[in-house]
Amino acid sequence: MKFFIRMMTTLLILFSGCPGLSAAEGEFDPAEIAIGERLFLETRFAQFFAVHNSGGDTTMDVTETTGSPLPGPFSGQSMNCAACHLVDQHLDTEDGGMRTYADFARRSPLQPREDGRTHAVRNSPPLVNASLPRKKRPGFKGGVMFHFDGEFASLHDLVKATYTGRMAGWLPGEKDEAIRHFAHIIRSDDGQGELAREFGGAYAVILKGTDPSIPEAFRLPEEFRIDVETASDEVIFDAVTRITAAYVEDLQFSRDEDGNFNLTPYDVFLAKNGLPQKPAKGESDAHYSQRLSKRISRLQNPQYVTEQDDEFVFHDQPFVFGPEELAGMKIFFNAATHGQLGAGKAANCIACHQAPNFTDSAVHNTGITQIEYDSIHGEGAFSTMFIPGLAERRKNPLTYLPATEKHPNAMEPYRAIPDISHPERIDLGVWNIYANADFPKTQIMLSQLLCEEARKDKNRQPHFYTDTRRHPCAAENLLDRSIAMFKTPGLRDLEHSAPFMHNGQFDTLEDVIELYRQTAALARNGQLRNASPDLLDVHIHENDAAPLAAFLRALNEDYE
Repeated sequence: MKFFIRMMTTLLILFSGCPGLSAAEGEFDPAEIAIGERLFLETRFAQFFAVHNSGGDTTMDVTETTGSPLPGPFSGQSMNCAACHLVDQHLDTEDGGMRTYADFARRSPLQPREDGRTHAVRNSPPLVNASLPRKKRPGFKGGVMFHFDGEFASLHDLVKATYTGRMAGWLPGEKDEAIRHFAHIIRSDDGQGELAREFGGAYAVILKGTDPSIPEAFRLPEEFRIDVETASDEVIFDAVTRITAAYVEDLQFSRDEDGNFNLTPYDVFLAKNGLPQKPAKGESDAHYSQRLSKRISRLQNPQYVTEQDDEFVFHDQPFVFGPEELAGMKIFFNAATHGQLGAGKAANCIACHQAPNFTDSAVHNTGITQIEYDSIHGEGAFSTMFIPGLAERRKNPLTYLPATEKHPNAMEPYRAIPDISHPERIDLGVWNIYANADFPKTQIMLSQLLCEEARKDKNRQPHFYTDTRRHPCAAENLLDRSIAMFKTPGLRDLEHSAPFMHNGQFDTLEDVIELYRQTAALARNGQLRNASPDLLDVHIHENDAAPLAAFLRALNEDYE
């Protein structure tokens, strides 16, 4: 829908005889956002196009789903960002629907190359709200990080890696070739393609930004302009990808003029009952969540949200927040007393999914990797699987670490899809990035996040660290701590990003809730390898699943 609305606005501007309308008048997005969307949709940057000088990548013929595939919206072309980060392309497709810039697949499909891979290790995370900054805390030096394993320290770094990486068909070691091809497409664009006609003309003209014929909607601010005729390939690549990053950063859920999220039944419920909708100035998300939980527990005669308040357009559910949703919210926000067993009514979800964004932007192991691996190789297989320590990994990095531009021949067994024929293959998440010199920019942040998690274990289980020479935040220990850890996703508009989890393992919210019932029990029994300490306080009774799922669905909204 966002693309459709912007396209119609563009056409209105181009053909209404009013090219002077300004963004300040609210008629269209800033030029860098509009051009960033064009770059996001561009199919010619992919390796397939570079080789064949045309589209026709069969991977694009369909959109892969958990069931029957859907017709590909970019069939006959090459890979682009939107093929994996869909929004309204399947809105009117039978069995399709709206997406929050996510795909429908368990793991995202790849253009076939010599490495034999047909799918990415993970599915595509939703991009809406993905760039929200992490709130700083005293003593915390880290910033934001991106990808499930904390690989990137900025959205710009992520965008550059995507255009030159395996998702665009490029193998490790082909970065220079990818940049040359990218710059060639930008320089040689003649302005006659469909995207060019919709988004202002030839790249060279709109990126330079000085031609008086450029419609106001596409006149870039000076800080984004570049003369592609005189700039080097590397300078073009760096400058143009900043525009794509600006577009992705703009993808956020709706807020009112006071900065409150406002389009979910949950948000409307908070407003109707005079409850705080966001942290106070200087307040952490964790403290705000605790404060909100206390207010909810004391709420008398709640004013519920009914279908008379609003209705959904893109979700097949009523727009309500009633007694069941409120019960689920209380379970979601409640934390059990340490050591309490099997009480139910205290899911402790808020420990990691803090309001109002419903993420702590930290990393945890909630057992997803173990559950998948054991389902393939047998119960207990992951607990006994060999995973090298820091000294062994440093001694043989090509044997254990992911392939990168510096080390294209690395075997990456621990960032791989589990396979019955290859028991050494597994996705260990943060383990692949932490203390890996090929990823220097997020090391400080990962160290602090891992240290936080390690200290939770020391505080909860002092006997865990019996060797005083081994500090809980020593690098060797933190590498062990990083096993199977992944970044906490946000929970807003979840059902427009199914299937769930980084491996697309679960089809329904009820399946996800059952996972946490299972892994929390394993953690308390000492049967979950490197379990997050927060799992010990997750006590979900089977009767809690329905209200929890109802609350999570109340976080859905009609994203446009």
